[in-house]
Amino acid sequence: MKSLIPFLYLIFLISCTGSAQKNKKKGDKIYTIMKTEVEWKKQLTSMQYYVLREAGTERSFTSPLNNNKENGLYVCAACNTPLYDSNYKFDSGTGWPSFDRAISNNVELDVDYKIGYARTELKCATCGGHLGHSFNDGPKNTTGERHCINGVALKFVKE
Repeated sequence: MKSLIPFLYLIFLISCTGSAQKNKKKGDKIYTIMKTEVEWKKQLTSMQYYVLREAGTERSFTSPLNNNKENGLYVCAACNTPLYDSNYKFDSGTGWPSFDRAISNNVELDVDYKIGYARTELKCATCGGHLGHSFNDGPKNTTGERHCINGVALKFVKE
């Protein structure tokens, strides 16, 4: 009986790796809104596609949203998920719209090694669109965070 217990434990451990785990490739994630590349290309401008779907970066100081001071919400340009409240926007001097926090549960954190070291990537939690990166050099009197966001990844909805 005692020799049977380790054998049963081993069978239990092996059975815990279901087929979903085996079939899922590293980096694959299921989002609420998923489209093919062709569908995204039809919906988005070429720059939006480059930033949101290919994790590109727009040139600094090119987004009209960088200087926007109106009250409202910044939503995902791909799926309209509310991402940032204008109350948390600040001028970081970097040339990209910056916020000290996101709307709860609507922005996902990931790790990006594209430039040779780890950075915190920010993605829309609904469609997985790349938004920008998070840094720890934001306003010390609030969260200390700076969400550096590509303006082309956002649409502004006036309050």
